[in-house]
Amino acid sequence: MATPPFDQRDGVIWFNGALTPWREAKLHVLSHGLHYASAVFEGERAYGGKIFKSREHSERFRRSAQLLDFEIPYSVAELEAAKDAVVKANGMQDCYVRPIAWRGSEMMAVAAQNSTIHTAIAVWDWPSMFDVETKMKGIRLDIAEYRRPDPRTEPSLAKAAGLYMICTISKHRAERRGYADALMYDWLGRVAECTGANVFFVKDGALHTPIADCFLDGITRQTVIELAKRRGVAVFERRIMPEELTGFSECFICGTGAEVTPVSEAGPYRFEPGALSRQLIEDYTRETHRHSEG
Repeated sequence: MATPPFDQRDGVIWFNGALTPWREAKLHVLSHGLHYASAVFEGERAYGGKIFKSREHSERFRRSAQLLDFEIPYSVAELEAAKDAVVKANGMQDCYVRPIAWRGSEMMAVAAQNSTIHTAIAVWDWPSMFDVETKMKGIRLDIAEYRRPDPRTEPSLAKAAGLYMICTISKHRAERRGYADALMYDWLGRVAECTGANVFFVKDGALHTPIADCFLDGITRQTVIELAKRRGVAVFERRIMPEELTGFSECFICGTGAEVTPVSEAGPYRFEPGALSRQLIEDYTRETHRHSEG
């Protein structure tokens, strides 16, 4: 049975302060957010009906909007209540949660200071993608043609819609070539991230990960660092050049969708998913389930 498109599903979406029938949650074709990418969003996940690190996501959601020079017209507490309400109203347990805010249709030019700020929150089923043993086979990464830009040229610390344009292009290219995703370098040729996930490497029992200054410091990334440190694992946030990748034994990516997923190859570089990757998969799973039971 074919999966229905996202505009033709049943349920409700929280839209500008009210639970709205899914198919009626619409915006005009001349909305500023569509034409000028003046939109920010979050990617969150609920386990057992409870959203993991929900408050951290709500706080970042509001910060992202401020970086794009607008204010989301709801407080963190109001966003928290709205997310819980829409998860419950749709009867979801293990699901993806997508808040989004955008400038409306009052102004259609580069400047849009007087546009209404709209906010919506949708949820849909999203169980864990793979079991541990399947994950431990590792995914294959292409090397993206596009690079993460200099942070002086974009609001790189915002989870903003426009910043994902090169990610979509790079992931499409990777999938056409038989890869699961693509590893992106930054504007100086250093390792940065994947198209929608952060990346970690293992060497001599320690974790190494790029400094998050031209890409998003993911909440899952922060959680993985915290979990590793709890186990006494050293974590080095530093500049990593591609030629260093031959010296790492393991590699994994992490994000709301990927959770913790080992990598077997990235372009010409090979890795062997191993003990530390497995441990962090298990630790992350326990952390999310502990949260849902608390």
